[in-house]
Amino acid sequence: MKFLLTLFLAALLAGCATSRMSEQDARAGRARAILGTRATYCRAPRKADSRVDVDRLIAELTEIHANTYSFCIHNWYTDWDDLKLILPRAREKGIRVWASIVPPTESPPNLKMYAEPFRLDYVRWAKEFARLSLRETNLVAWSIDDFTHNLDKTFTPAYVRRMMNASRRINPKLAFVPCCYYKTIKPAFTTNYCQLIDGILFPYRHESAGSNLKDPSLVEAEIKEIRELAGPGFPIVLDIYASAHSRLGATTPEYVEQAMIAGRRAADGVMIYCHQDPAKEPVKCQIIKRQFGAWAAESPPP
Repeated sequence: MKFLLTLFLAALLAGCATSRMSEQDARAGRARAILGTRATYCRAPRKADSRVDVDRLIAELTEIHANTYSFCIHNWYTDWDDLKLILPRAREKGIRVWASIVPPTESPPNLKMYAEPFRLDYVRWAKEFARLSLRETNLVAWSIDDFTHNLDKTFTPAYVRRMMNASRRINPKLAFVPCCYYKTIKPAFTTNYCQLIDGILFPYRHESAGSNLKDPSLVEAEIKEIRELAGPGFPIVLDIYASAHSRLGATTPEYVEQAMIAGRRAADGVMIYCHQDPAKEPVKCQIIKRQFGAWAAESPPP
């Protein structure tokens, strides 16, 4: 009996160790899907009927050497369907895709539209993104905008754990990389959330020394501070405002370029907010193309 009990305990311990190792491997795989991100976000070109012009979007992403695109599901009822059209075309060009949705603070009654069709049911979103990512393997991550503005009422650690459990039971390879602002990324946040999420999408706004979109000089310092809190190896993707902010105004092409250069040194990837129209923003598009192109030449394909 003692011998059998010893065998049982040994098997149990081995199973726990295997489970922990499997979990670690899955987490490492999700991190790899984020590293080296060269992305634009939102504002896909549209056709006259308001549907995404997929051909034009993919051509523009290819032209600027992006390897990732983050599609925001928010402003049109057809966005969920358009995501399904974007994915196979992006996969043909080796482009990874993130799906981004909005939190309660960017939904009615604060704004006109919900993210359709699942609205504020974020557990359902987690499941549906996971199911879609099994069919479309270049859907490597999903995100929630202004995540840290909604922690107390919606995205509690317990609720985020429910979301992650729902997603990972379906596809443990799909990463979750929410939008997190500097002023909220404190020790309590990293303790409570970094074990649940797979990375941070960090919108730089110079918040450690007065918010503005004029001075890119603190990009590296702020990322270093976040990295020290989140721990080594935790992915941080820098989000750079190329489009104007509602309160902080517009950025210059020089600002975008300097922020990109600093982000390349300090972050694990760079995302441009928003996807730039080459006809309306030719200078910024050329800067993004030049920087992404140089990085693509330095790095092996994902």
